[in-house]
Formats: sequence, structure tokens, C-alpha cells
Amino acid sequence: MARQPLAEVFGFPIDNFSSDATRHRTKRLCPFNNRVPNCTKDKANDPLGVCSVYEGGNPVVTCPIRFREKWLIADDAAAFFFPPDARWTSLTEVRLTDKNGHSAGNIDVILVAYNDAGRLIDFGALEVQSVYISGNVRRPFEYYMADPDARSQLDWNGERFYPRPDYLSSSIKELVPQLIYKGGILTKWHKRIAIAVDRPFFNTLPELPRTTCEAADTVLLVYDLRHDPATNIYALAPVEAVYTLLAPALERLTTLEPGPVESFVGRLQDKLDDKLSGSAPDASTLLQALEDQDEP
Repeated sequence: MARQPLAEVFGFPIDNFSSDATRHRTKRLCPFNNRVPNCTKDKANDPLGVCSVYEGGNPVVTCPIRFREKWLIADDAAAFFFPPDARWTSLTEVRLTDKNGHSAGNIDVILVAYNDAGRLIDFGALEVQSVYISGNVRRPFEYYMADPDARSQLDWNGERFYPRPDYLSSSIKELVPQLIYKGGILTKWHKRIAIAVDRPFFNTLPELPRTTCEAADTVLLVYDLRHDPATNIYALAPVEAVYTLLAPALERLTTLEPGPVESFVGRLQDKLDDKLSGSAPDASTLLQALEDQDEP
């Protein structure tokens, strides 16, 4: 069980002191195909180089760029979008607009298939969903980075605002709105969507309706970070492809399972008891006071 939250910093476990790991930490480099060689997460001039955090001893991806390792996600998405013999390439951060020119946001990666003349013949959208963090991850990151050699075994348990994955915010505040706005446009164009997530996040989602690859318009590409003891690095590994249809998947994602009404009634009763036991008089007390004032 991890005693601290940092699974990967600038692409490597914090107790990896290989020349490659040291170089990435020293120069603040990103090994996962960022748009520039350096990490730019949070602040370009002072990046928060945390790629993944531990939860229950398992790494959880918290940076979307982390999913670009060896561009496995592009290969897997292309297998869903195009025939096996298609010629394709990728374009990153492509703006999507509605019919009025209003932005629906940027698509993380667009895969485009083209012919021998270089003319576009098809495309699909690849979205990446990492996990938000609750708490403060910059404090343990900066503490570690001040002296990596001496602090690779830091114990952060008991610290205030210990950082943890926030799965609910990641789905309700990030994934669902993206699927509503971007997915709504793409499916009306009859274009397919791939969403890359890691297994810890996927396991918190409700059970999605499944279909075949041929019938699906959406796929969730699920990955793990698997540790190699020989090299002391984590590698992105595919787990499964979940084929679904956007509309019923969205309905499932946005329909929360209710708890027992008795629990809610109990909370209402507790609040009512607190209010009635306070200093403010209730209605019957006020009425009695008015009647007493009317007596001669």
C-alpha cells in the first residue's frame, strides 16, 4: 500500500533513478508525446509533472497526455473507425463548432483517413478522459521535487488535503458534457467516437449498454498502467474495448441510481429536529403569545 500519492512524476515512478528518469525530472520533460518536449500541465513555466496517482496501491491516470504513450490509443481508435488497410494520420486539438459557429470545444484527437491523392475520405473523433483530483497534489509533488534522492520514500499519510481521485466530478462535470455537445454533433454526422479511459475510472461508471463493433457508434477504450519490475516503469496496456451507442450510453451515465427514500427522510427529520430545538419559536408558540396579548 502506497504511503504517498505520487505514482508517476514526469513519466517515471518517484523511486526510479535511472539516467532517463533523472533527465526527465531535471529538465521537466514529458515522455508521452506532448505537443512540446516539456511537460506543460497546469503551468508551462512551473509544470505539475504528476502523470498518475496511487489509490489503494494502484496507479490512476490524472493527466490526459499520459494516454498518448506510443500512440496506442490512436491505433486502437483507428481499428474502430477505418478498414484495416486504411491510410490515416492524427490531428490534435481540433475545434468543433455548431451550425451557428459556436464552439462545442476542442476534440483531443481527430483521426483522418485519406486516399493516394491526399484527399480526406473519412474521420473519427478520439477523446481522452483522465481523472480529476480532490485535495492538493502540488504540495507532495513540490516536496518530492525539492530533493528526489532523499524523499523518494516520503510518507504523506495524515497530511491535510491528501490528494485522491475524484471519479464523480470526472464523469459528471467532464465526460458527460463532452459527450452531449461534441458527441451530439458527431453522431448526427454519422461519425464514430472513441473514448480512452483507465480501468479504475471505468470501474466507477454505471454498466453501459453494449453492442457489437459493427453496430456501435461509440467505443470506450479501457487501459491499465502495468508495472515492469525490471525497468521500474509503468506501461500503458489495453484491457478491453466496450462498444456502445451514444444515446443510450448517455442516458445511463446521466441517470443516477436512487438510494432508499428512508435515508433522505431521516436526514430531513434530523434537520427538522435541529430547527425545532433552536431558539426560534414555532408557529404554535407564536399563536399562543398573540392570544395572551388579546386577553384583558
